[in-house]
Amino acid sequence: MSDAEKGPVDTFFEEIDPIVFAFGALLTVGVIGAFFANESLVTETIGTVYDWVVTYLNWALLVIVFLIVLFLLFLIVGPWGKIKMGDSDPEYSFLSYFAMLYSAGFAAGVVFWGPTEALFYYDNPSPLFGVEGGTSEAVPIAIQQTLFHWALPQLAVFTIMGLAIGYFAYNYEDVPLRVSSALTPIIGAENLDGPVAKVVDILAVFATIGGVATSLGFIGSQFIAGLNYQWGINLGNAGILLVVTTMTLLFTISMVLGVDRGIRRLSNFNMILFVTLMLATFILGPTLFLLLLGSQALGGMIADFTSMSLYTGAGSDGGTGWMNTWTVFYWAWALSWSPFAGLFIARISKGRTVREVAFTGIGATSAATIPWFTFVGGTALRYHHTGTADFSTVIANNTPEVSGFILFEAFPFGTVFMIAFMILVTTFFITSADSSTLAVSMMTTGGKAHPSNINRIFWGVVLGMTAAILMIIGGEGGTSALQNAVIITGAPFAFVCFAAMLSLIKDFGSSYGRVLLQDETVLIGSSRTSDAESPPTGPGGPVESDDD
Repeated sequence: MSDAEKGPVDTFFEEIDPIVFAFGALLTVGVIGAFFANESLVTETIGTVYDWVVTYLNWALLVIVFLIVLFLLFLIVGPWGKIKMGDSDPEYSFLSYFAMLYSAGFAAGVVFWGPTEALFYYDNPSPLFGVEGGTSEAVPIAIQQTLFHWALPQLAVFTIMGLAIGYFAYNYEDVPLRVSSALTPIIGAENLDGPVAKVVDILAVFATIGGVATSLGFIGSQFIAGLNYQWGINLGNAGILLVVTTMTLLFTISMVLGVDRGIRRLSNFNMILFVTLMLATFILGPTLFLLLLGSQALGGMIADFTSMSLYTGAGSDGGTGWMNTWTVFYWAWALSWSPFAGLFIARISKGRTVREVAFTGIGATSAATIPWFTFVGGTALRYHHTGTADFSTVIANNTPEVSGFILFEAFPFGTVFMIAFMILVTTFFITSADSSTLAVSMMTTGGKAHPSNINRIFWGVVLGMTAAILMIIGGEGGTSALQNAVIITGAPFAFVCFAAMLSLIKDFGSSYGRVLLQDETVLIGSSRTSDAESPPTGPGGPVESDDD
């Protein structure tokens, strides 16, 4: 039977990797089923493991993410940056490529946390700086900390996975486009269907579904909070199901349309609306103050980047707890997204150089993120500090989903801004959700670049159901439990990302020449050669002496 004669069901069963698909689906559905069966026991167990992870592995996450950032910065300026991913031309224009990469990675989180994160740091600054909360001195520190969390490191773990997966898939023969391919030089190309690769791909499916579903819960709660805040529409469980179902339907349609007709076009729309809302905030907000604040915060982040990256709170009262609550949480959260974000980045990066991918992944995206947090977060801080808007209930009750509506209510034509904000956070999530579902479909088909629609729809429904269940069954406790589970799943990917970086270093060094050491340098053992093994004289060999 030819491919044209095959039905959609036949294509679905033929393309899937039964082990990764079955175990990934069972693991995801099993966690949800366990919540129904005994929510308190599962919550307590997950909390215990989470405590162990942040107690004993927090330093490892900080060090690994810091090293990955340094490596990517080196790729941007170093000789390895000219290496190309495959031998074809890029499929998309640079602006479309950037928009898709930014939207697929973490843009929904940027929009969600933009008006609110700095408020928490203003109220409770990092002990690293020794600044009292709620003071004028805490304002630039709050923006500096926010820029640090969102500018480089989170983006770096997505980018390193995208580089490793794409490079080995496009530059090696018979290497599929899947997460485990990032470890090709370590586990061997012949073992990409072996047990180690299967475990990595199964965990990648679980981490992606858990991480994105929890984020969908955040975005859904923000959308519902906006309806309640602006128009007094209080939705119950039926309303939650309706909102999540609508979002699921939208991102499934976008996903079925494909990368070019769906994700690319929606990503371009997102970036236009994102820039428009950001510039409007800059113009209508305290413009001169934002310029001064942004300059100081950016300079502080650059100057303190190393100390902020490696701050563990050792010897500080409450420092380790603060670091675990914020920095380690964010790094592990980003790591839980790294499988799908990396796979999607690899999917759209064919034909680009390593330098282009690294620069877009941490440079161009940071250039978009820094103004957003400076203008939107800085305006919220200024309004709160001067009493123009009151965010005290947000800080006291930990309700970040309403911050954007409080902020834009203080603007002229506030309702218009609030509607635009709701549209932006929703469409950004749709692009993240459809790209993540596409990535999961690719993972469960052994790396097929164009999975069947049945496969995509299946994982889209699983993702939507998981998010809806989270928002309904557990309340704050259930959501926190799954967040902790995502942290537990994300932590192992710190070591996967580190191994992916080592894989690139190993391959680049052997194929394109070492950077720090000569190619002839022997790392271990004697570098002397015996007389019998001495190289011949002549060009490139020892120079013979004329003395007899």
